[in-house]
Amino acid sequence: MSIELPFTNRRNVLYGLGATMGTVALNSLLHGGQRGEQKRPGGAGPHHVARAKNCIFLYMEGGPSHIDTFDPKPTLAELDGQFFQRKGRLLSAMASGKRRYVKSPFGFRQAGQAGHWICDRFEHLAGVADELCIYRGGQAESINHPTANLHMNTGNRFGGDPAVGSWITHGLGAGNQNLPAFVVLPDVYYPQAGPANWSNGFLPAELQGTPLRAKGSPILDLHPPQHMTRRMERRNLDLLSDLEKSHRERHPDHEVLEARLHNYELAFRMQTEVPGLIDLGGEPEQVRRLYGIGEKHTDAFGRRCLLARRLVEKGVRFVQAYSVGWDSHDDLVNNHGNLIRSVDKPIAGLIRDLRDRDLLRETLIIWCGEFGRSPDNQAHRGRQNGGRDHNAKGMSMWFAGGGVPAGKVIGATDEIGLEAVEVVHPIRDIHCSILHLLGLDDNKLTYFHGGRFKQLSQTGGAVIKELVAS
Repeated sequence: MSIELPFTNRRNVLYGLGATMGTVALNSLLHGGQRGEQKRPGGAGPHHVARAKNCIFLYMEGGPSHIDTFDPKPTLAELDGQFFQRKGRLLSAMASGKRRYVKSPFGFRQAGQAGHWICDRFEHLAGVADELCIYRGGQAESINHPTANLHMNTGNRFGGDPAVGSWITHGLGAGNQNLPAFVVLPDVYYPQAGPANWSNGFLPAELQGTPLRAKGSPILDLHPPQHMTRRMERRNLDLLSDLEKSHRERHPDHEVLEARLHNYELAFRMQTEVPGLIDLGGEPEQVRRLYGIGEKHTDAFGRRCLLARRLVEKGVRFVQAYSVGWDSHDDLVNNHGNLIRSVDKPIAGLIRDLRDRDLLRETLIIWCGEFGRSPDNQAHRGRQNGGRDHNAKGMSMWFAGGGVPAGKVIGATDEIGLEAVEVVHPIRDIHCSILHLLGLDDNKLTYFHGGRFKQLSQTGGAVIKELVAS
């Protein structure tokens, strides 16, 4: 008796030979028991006990200066204006010619019982300083904004790979089937490298970040035309589902249509959930004031932070809120000063609000940019008013909630802030630590693509144990 085997290729045969009963069972769960069905959006669940359920990533695009925010360097006040000659490889594309040390134009003060030294322009954040875990040992690998943004957001400097939020959604699935699991709250201007910063890469298309616009309606065409009823929409989607199922039976390896149908279904469900979610007018006035909504300098970022809280409260797994323009080569007083003012009250309000709602323990907050800044600047006309260049070897970031040791300062840079010297780790280790806090193991959170299993860290990394509370 002859048996007709389904078409396959050599790569799939070799891949299948490595399967065990355990992987067969796992694949059955991921696929929903149907041949050719996409491996998401369900999520396989955590690999170990999670410290956090959700993540809010506050991204300061442009490279905030660690020296002028959370890593003060008194030595620069003594060296200010003196010529400085770099040794070894340059840390910035602009680092050429004669250079001078630049002291911070801001003051620093100790805040909270922990005594964190933070820039005195963070007036409101100082009130929640004891919730912060400041990490000063991070190092990037790129000094150009597009590649550095992509590296911090996707693990790959050259793009094409999934964003951190996509990987987390791949591992944990959605917490609310009526909302995207990965939501992006961009600034009016997109970060350098654009939407590739929240791309799904080679993961299924439904795992990409969903951006909500900073101006106008956050989502276009959220409401159907007046002549279209919910029943009519449901019938149309059912017809598309039947057509897609027929196509999948004939082309089991074609996943794009299925992902698109998933997005159509999600959009249908979002029509009932999103309008009330994005309407911040329903929040009590004291909550709106907490975030600085209605105030000239804080309204825009305050709305993003409040929406981030509402999203994680509804089960959205990963929210990324952007503030752009931190690339201050000149005039730190105004450039960094105005940006700090715009984010200070909203971020402090977010931490307080999550804490008051008992959500901070299960929500990991991350604050960082793509790299740090240099302790010196070019000594020529236009560069004598206190700006800084790019610096990949020294940077600061902080974490709050979600299983990090509150009130701690971890790592250090040298006396001028040029390079990290204590608890030094690359970005891939930071990524591994974020995954770990959310219950995921970078070595197990993989996806078979291009002939091999791929992961967020690219080549493997280590959890920064100091970032995990004991």
